[in-house]
This record gives sequence, C-alpha cells and structure tokens, in this order.
Amino acid sequence: MTETDTAKSVDSERSLSEYRADVIVVGAGPAGSTTAYYLAKAGLDVLLLEKTAFPREKVCGDGLTPRATKQLVSMGIDISEEAGWLRNKGLRIIGGGSRLQLDWPELAAYPNYGLVRKRDDFDEQLARQAQKGGARLYERCNVGAPVIDDRSGRITGVHAKLGEEKTPVTFHAPLVVAADGNSTRLSLAMGLHRREDRPMGVAVRTYFTSPRHDDDYLESWLELWDRRGAEDRLLPGYGWIFGMGDGTSNVGLGILNSSSAFKELDWREVLKAWCASMPADWGYTPENMTMPIRGAALPMAFNRQPHYTKGLLLVGDAGGMVNPFNGEGIAYAMESGQIAADVIVQAQARQTPAQRELALQGYPKVLKETYGGYYSLGRAFVKLIGNPKVMQIATQRGLTHPVLMKFTLKMLANLTEPTGGDAMDRIINGLSKVAPNS
Repeated sequence: MTETDTAKSVDSERSLSEYRADVIVVGAGPAGSTTAYYLAKAGLDVLLLEKTAFPREKVCGDGLTPRATKQLVSMGIDISEEAGWLRNKGLRIIGGGSRLQLDWPELAAYPNYGLVRKRDDFDEQLARQAQKGGARLYERCNVGAPVIDDRSGRITGVHAKLGEEKTPVTFHAPLVVAADGNSTRLSLAMGLHRREDRPMGVAVRTYFTSPRHDDDYLESWLELWDRRGAEDRLLPGYGWIFGMGDGTSNVGLGILNSSSAFKELDWREVLKAWCASMPADWGYTPENMTMPIRGAALPMAFNRQPHYTKGLLLVGDAGGMVNPFNGEGIAYAMESGQIAADVIVQAQARQTPAQRELALQGYPKVLKETYGGYYSLGRAFVKLIGNPKVMQIATQRGLTHPVLMKFTLKMLANLTEPTGGDAMDRIINGLSKVAPNS
C-alpha cells in the first residue's frame, strides 16, 4: 500500500467515525440541546444536528416560568443578571376590569422566580452548553430522510446536507432523537402523524421599543379588546406583554383551535388591533416596532404519539409537549429531553438488544406518568375556554378572588410540590392522578 493509499484509508476511517455516534439528536432547540447535554455528560457519543446557524430567531414569548428556570440551573447555565438574564417575580393578570399581581409560589421543588431572555440567544446558550458537555454540534445541517434498516424497520441514521455547500452526508447511530419542532419531518417520515383530537395553538408576536421594558412581572391579558370602532369589540385569545430589559417589550397573543375564530381571522391584524388599543405612552405603535410580526404553532398535550418507536424518540414540540393550560413549551421541552436522555443511558447499559428495547419502550410510559393526567385536565380546560362567554364570565368573577387566582396560577403553571405541599398542591396533584393518563 502506498503512502497515498494509507492517507486515503485514514481519511475514510476518520470520516466514518466523524459521522457515527451512539445517539443522533436532530434539532438544537431547548429539547434537543438538553437531551444532547445529558447524554454527553453521561459519557455517550452524541451528534447534535441543527439546520440553521446560531444565533437564529424563534417565535416565542421569551418568558420563562420557575419550571424552566429549574432546568437551566440543573444544566449549569449562568442565569445571573450580569450574564444578561432578567428575573421576574410572578404574573400580572388583567381582565374583566380587574388587575391582579401574583408572585410565583414559594416551593421546595422550584425557585420562586422566572426569567426572560430572547430565544435566539437563549437557544444558542443551551447548544453551547451541550457542546461543553461533549456533544458534537453540526450547524447548517439540514436533515432529510431517515436511514431505515430493511430487515427491522428501525431508524439507524439520517441523510443530511451539510454546510453552505449542502454537501450530502449520512449520519449513523442506533438511536435517533427527533427534536425538530412542530413540523418534525423526521417523525412524519417514520409514520408518526399529528393527532387531530389534541389541541393546537397559534402564537404571534413582535417587539416594541418601550418604557415598559424593565417590568419584573410577566403580564397576561385574558381579554383582548379592539377599541378602534364605534363599539368595543372583544377579540378571541389571550395576550401577553413581557419586558425584555433591553429597551424593548415582547408583545404577542395566542389563540386555541377550540375557538370558533381560529381559522377565520388574520392574527397579525388582531395583534395590531390590540396594540392600537393600548395607552400611547407604552409605545406599542408601528413606528416603535423593532421586528416584524411572526407566528408559530403550539403543539399541545401529546399531539404526536407514540413517543418512542423503532429507535426514534420524540422530545419537545416534536412530541406535542406544550402545556395546554398556558402555552408554555420550553420547560417541557427541556424536561422531556432530560427524561429521554435518562432512558437512553439506562438502555445503553443493558446487555442484550431485547433488554435495551424493553428499557426504551418505557419512555412513553414515563412521559404519561409525568404529564398524562395533567395534560388531560388541560384538554378539558381548552374546550371550556374555547367559548368566549365562558372565558369572559370566568375572568370577570375569578379575578376578584385572590385565593382562587392563586390556585389557578399553580394549576396553569404546573407549579406544585410533587409530594406533600399545601391543600392547593394536594388538590391539583390529586386531580392529575385521577384524570385519564393518555
């Protein structure tokens, strides 16, 4: 063998090892990066494939509850104010002519504060943390079709186009994690389609230069009014205002497909109408808008199942993990990523393929035990508030009872002590246990 042949052989072996791993994670959002981080920290060889390059924008409210904050702490992210994080104390709720300010509950299980951070920067921090943990990140890696074993039907890798040159590459691993968001082309290619009986939301948002940028409460509007005409008009959905601490506010609204207006209206125009009804000194006017209005789907309550099949695990939005009560997705993306990583690590330690498969099949069961009953309650809640009259009555009467609203905050944000806790915690946990686990 000549020196040239030897060099080619070495390059070929390097290429094969570079594109092989124990696990492939497709998508470097919160779900994918968290999964990759915990897998790498456990000593597994992980490929993290991201179709765009950081920083990159994602449509989001940018507000993080204590549930998501806990996940960041667990990953060792510096969440200090000096590192650019804005803390919030709780939730301000506006509706029915009332305004109620509720602090996050004092719990042993979760911190008593939330955070705000723009998604382009937030996602990159998680991806870099996964890299520091040992994951191999490929940016500008557009994943296409799965590699399927003809005999078993299992996924054993993915085909992709890499870099600006779109170089065809095939990555190989015995396990693949779909963290590629609501569209999740990988799941669809494996025959996993969205369940039509589960709720879906849509969120639209933009940013404004505003004196309200330094607000230390997340603000939720349960009624959206268009006051431009001769008569005030109640708009469907709910709105939010989150101060970003950088001179801007994130202003957006969400709508559920249980609403009769879901397919009828242009939600960008609805957002504009709502902003036009606000006090002028807040600055939510077209000339102060710093970004275009953008929208995104919110896949809720396990709207794609099963969460494991034939070597593929679904995490985050790919598995419909968004909380139907409040539209929160980041906390559940990160939590499901950690759960998936733990299941994979345990499966890898089994001695035979049959034992490994048995461990992997436990992943959907763990998810249902963790969230199934709570999400079932959320589905019932979504159907109820889809009627604007019900929402209006609940807002007008509920906001005048602070104790009831404290209970509602715990329920909507899923912030209770897992065991013990106060009477509110026990009621919410009890309801979640007796609700259908599906």
